[in-house]
Amino acid sequence: MLDLGAAPGGWLQVVSESVGDEGLVVGVDLDDIESFRADNIRTIVGDVTKRETLERIKKEYSGRWDIVLSDLSPNVSGIWEVDHPRQIHLARSALRTASDILDPKGWFVVKVFQGFEYEGFLSEVRKKFKFVKVFKPRASRKGSAEVYIIAREPLH
Repeated sequence: MLDLGAAPGGWLQVVSESVGDEGLVVGVDLDDIESFRADNIRTIVGDVTKRETLERIKKEYSGRWDIVLSDLSPNVSGIWEVDHPRQIHLARSALRTASDILDPKGWFVVKVFQGFEYEGFLSEVRKKFKFVKVFKPRASRKGSAEVYIIAREPLH
């Protein structure tokens, strides 16, 4: 599994236990990610919007990935007209990464903020995957614009 926006590393720990010794979990973030003792966790400090970060990801594992999870979020300014497009830009970067490296039966899970660019982004995901569903966790605050798009089977 590839975890984009992985700091501080909670998902890495959970998934590491699930995939066991035979699996690989790679976390990418702009910030340092806590080092873990598990042999199946690797981390990359990098910007997912940059091509060189994708190349570093491919060096960690040259095969096709089963899951790309994106919990990317910009440093929120509190100005919706700024924060929303920045978050969608990060989600698009995650979508490009997933489109490039996912297995034909792979899963892509991406956090997005609903707003004026949301429907366009959702349409992009639907054009690239066979199965797409929007999910809002029960734990989300009632007024939160945060949802997750779950997609499977990229259309190559």
